Amino acid sequence: MALTLALTLGVAVGILLGLLGGGGSILAVPVLVYALGLPLSEAIPTSLLVIGVASATGAIPKVRARLIEWRLAGIFAATGIIGTLAGTALGRHLPDTAVMIGFAIVMIIAGTRMLRSNDDVGTACRTGNSGINWRRCAPRSIPTGFGVGVLTGLFGVGGGFLIIPALVLLLGIEMSVAVGTSLVIIVANSAAGLIAQADGLGGNWALTSAFAGAAIAGSLAAGQFSNRVDTDRLRQWFAYLVFAVAGYVLLDTLVLS
Repeated sequence: MALTLALTLGVAVGILLGLLGGGGSILAVPVLVYALGLPLSEAIPTSLLVIGVASATGAIPKVRARLIEWRLAGIFAATGIIGTLAGTALGRHLPDTAVMIGFAIVMIIAGTRMLRSNDDVGTACRTGNSGINWRRCAPRSIPTGFGVGVLTGLFGVGGGFLIIPALVLLLGIEMSVAVGTSLVIIVANSAAGLIAQADGLGGNWALTSAFAGAAIAGSLAAGQFSNRVDTDRLRQWFAYLVFAVAGYVLLDTLVLS
């Protein structure tokens, strides 16, 4: 029964991940903790495994289409890996209650971001010939990359809901390039977090493998149909679902526990 539930929920999370990109993975940790009963210490690295593999798969066509700003990805990834390790270390010293409250707050922020449009492109780091002004861009990228990394290590989220708006609105990167660049950053951060928290895996390999495998398969399958779905409408409904789950996490953590 537990394996069937893991497969079903894994596919559901994977489909959302494939249709919505990184934002879809934010439900992975709540599903693993509340529906599958995994301890938080195991749920976070399992979530990072799913996010990392799915993002790497999604990045492959972006690499082939040359839709990645590699130098910017390098800055975000370098600072993000440091942030991920810092977030992991911080998480080891915080009680699960504090982590879950923080995670609920992150979910609310993510849901709010999903309800906003990312169509407008900023110009803060752009030059007149559509290039990037690295003197202005790097100082903005370093703290943002570090902050996203801390969230990855602490909560097991990819951070795409923050990376893409930062790349588009703050740094002025075109949306198509921002998506591909974000996937590369998420892969690097997730790998760092997974390595740092690898000792959390293995408590229930059958359940973990079933969920992770189903989520990755669902993500790959859904990715083939993403262009045929009204993702803006889906993102809005998903945001409301994220708000509801965040409310439940807060209720369970603060009242029911």
